[in-house]
This record gives sequence, C-alpha cells and structure tokens, in this order.
Amino acid sequence: MLRVLRLVLNILLLPLRPLLIVAPTARAAWVAAALAPIAVVIAATAPGAWIAAPILGGALLLLIALDAVLTGKLEGWEIRTGEDIEVGQPSELAITARFKGRQPSRAEAALACDPRLAPEGRITFVLAPEPYTEGWRGETILTPTRRGTALVERAWMRWEGPLGLGGRQVDYPLDKPVRIWPDLSPVRSPDLQTFLRNAQIGLINRRIRGEGTQFEALSEYQPGMDRRRIDWKASARHTRLFARENESERNNQIVFAFDCGQAMCEPVDGLPRIDRAVSAALTCGYVALKGGDKVALFGFARRPQLMTPFIADARAFHRLQSAAAGLDYEPVEPNFTLALATLTAKLKRRSLVVVFSDFTDPTAAELMVESLGRLVGKHLVLFVTMTDSEVEDLIAAPPGDIATLARSVTADSLSQQRKLVLTRLRRLGIDVLEAPWENIGPRLIDRYLAIRNSEAIG
Repeated sequence: MLRVLRLVLNILLLPLRPLLIVAPTARAAWVAAALAPIAVVIAATAPGAWIAAPILGGALLLLIALDAVLTGKLEGWEIRTGEDIEVGQPSELAITARFKGRQPSRAEAALACDPRLAPEGRITFVLAPEPYTEGWRGETILTPTRRGTALVERAWMRWEGPLGLGGRQVDYPLDKPVRIWPDLSPVRSPDLQTFLRNAQIGLINRRIRGEGTQFEALSEYQPGMDRRRIDWKASARHTRLFARENESERNNQIVFAFDCGQAMCEPVDGLPRIDRAVSAALTCGYVALKGGDKVALFGFARRPQLMTPFIADARAFHRLQSAAAGLDYEPVEPNFTLALATLTAKLKRRSLVVVFSDFTDPTAAELMVESLGRLVGKHLVLFVTMTDSEVEDLIAAPPGDIATLARSVTADSLSQQRKLVLTRLRRLGIDVLEAPWENIGPRLIDRYLAIRNSEAIG
C-alpha cells in the first residue's frame, strides 16, 4: 500500500520532481486502508454515489502532498564517523541535519554501507531535535566484523510534515571510505602498560643481567640466590662464594605466521579466528619490541600473502599494524608446504616462529604436521590454536535426549582427535599453546617471556 501511494503521488507530481519528492508515511497507508471499506460500503449501498470513492482517494493524495509541502526544506546535513576504526571495537556513527522553515514532526535517515560495518549493509536512524540548537541528530554504534576498507555508499534522508501523512525524501551518493584496522585494545590496556612500565625490558639502553647464557660478571653470593649460579673455581680462588651473572639475550628474531585459510576464517564469538590471532600477535609483538627483539609478520593461505621485514624499534610498531590489516580472508585450504618452505628460505638465522592455525580433523592436519616438523629442525616453533567453545559446550551439555547425546559424542570424538594432533606436534619438539581466544594474548606473552629467558631462541 505504501509503495502504491508513493508511486501515484510521484507520477502526479512529476513536473515538480526536481523540487519535491513526496514520501507517504505509514500513517497515510493506514488511512488509505481505513478508507477502502468505506468505498466498498458506498459501492454496495449506493452505487450511484461511486464518485465519492475517488474523491476520498484524491483528497487523501492532496493531503499527503500538502503535508509534504508544508514541512521545511533540508538546509544541510553531515555524517560523522571515524575514518579509522578497529575490528570488533564499537565506534560511534552520527548524522546531523538542519531544516529551514517549519520543523518536521519526524525525521529519519538510512545509510547503505559495506556489510563489514552493519548486518545486511544497512544502517537506519531516527533523528531527534537537539536541545540547544535547531538541528536534528541521530546516532548508532558500529561494530565492524572484518578488517579492510569499507564504504558508506549512499545516504537517504526523509522528514515528515505536521500531519504525519507525507514527507520529503532526498538521497545522496557518499562513497566515504572507513578503514578497519586490527584490534589494538589489548596493547592499550592498563595492565599491559603497567607491566611494560615496571618491567626491566626496553626501558634504558644498557646490558640486562638475567638468566642468559653469555657470561657478564661475577658478584658476591648473597643468601637467596640460586645455588646453581655459584662459580666454584672463582670462589676457591677468593675463599668466598661468588656467583655468575649472565647477560640476558636480546635481538632475537620473532616471526608471527598466520594461516589465513578456511579454518581461521570461521568466527569465534562473533569475530573470525584470524582477527583474534592478529590481535594477540600484535600485543605480543609490542612486548617483544619493547624488549629489544625484532618482529616480522608472515601470512599465507593457498600461497604466501605477505612477509614484512623485521622491525626492531617500538616506534615503528604502526608498520606491523598496517601490514596485519592487509591479511586477507581466503576460504581455501592453506598450503603449509609452500608457505613454510618460503618462510624457511627467507630466514637467515635461527628464529622463534609463532604459527597461528587451526584444523578440523587429523587428515586435514597431516600436511601441517609434516611441514612444521621440517621447520622445527632449524627454528624454534610455537604453535598457537584456540579452543572451540562450541565443541566444549556440546561436550558438557547434559544428555537430555538422543539428539543431544549424539552431538555430545561426536563433539567428544572431534576433541580427542584434536588432542592426538597436538600430541604429535609436541613429540616433534614443537611448543603448543591452546587456550580460549580471550586468554590467547596473555598466555602468548607469558610463553614468549619464558622462552626468551631460557635463551632457547639464539
């Protein structure tokens, strides 16, 4: 009904189309629907008075057009949104409008955009008068679901007249780009900043004495020191106990390798696994840069996507963020053989390679295990994967019926197969980190610091 009214009105007002586009409201459609039974009653009881029905319809159309003419004109409008936002993080989108003449009784707007920004690529607003100005304002919260550059393509504005039967409508092309970056909220978290502020890494340019393997100095043994640090030969010469102090290893090479294939594109709690992995890797990479190590990113799916040079300065961290934003989503099976062979050829010295990946069954993981086994011969490998919360929920579900029991058994079988693959990786000498996505970042930092302190990289 609403579409029919709008079509009829715009045909009748075709000469004025450059000046006025009439948009009937839902109230007008309800009034038209209420007049239809009256027309039927007139036709049944007084066929000679049939002329009353088109008169009523014409009067309604005239009221709709008059209502649209009485409302004010759109003087100007503005859309405010951040040009750079982060995936999974809320961002405000606001639209303001100013009307000349009579203020409308109701105003609303709609935006056509990339589905990364809003479901089905559509955002609607109901505008409200601002308290201290003559403008109208509407706002909403966007939570982007994927990285990349999203476009806000077109905007529609509609405002209603005093009767609420008709209004004006305009639309404008926008093509406004919004860049969606990896989520860096863990890097900005107060806990991490406090840790870095109080830690001994990366604060001043000096040699750091710690648990390394390179001898730095001798110091007199104090109660509470590790007895394994006692240098017995030096102590025998000086007739006092002396302990060795070693220089903590720095300038290590850390490579974060991302599987951008089908399994990592699957969502976990609303975001793709690859985005969760990128956020955790950048957080750990920031800590590594502060500690004096070098960090690089490597992405692959069917073929290698990118390989950044090693970054050694925390002030160049934005280069890692920009590179991570370019990791694409590919719904294909990853080629571990080609990817890890390419990575091995590019690395000129022993490095810590942190591989973010996932798998569904042992068959799909066979090539992955074989390729990681070849990589661990030259480098230290840390394999990071996220636990599947849906599978865990199915396993823990009470067996209330046969279907639930069958799903629970199947999920438990998948979990056992997953544990077998992870056990094979551990037997190859690969360190495995498996945790829920919200714990991956802190657990990865802890594991990195443990590996670094053990001097296992160089």
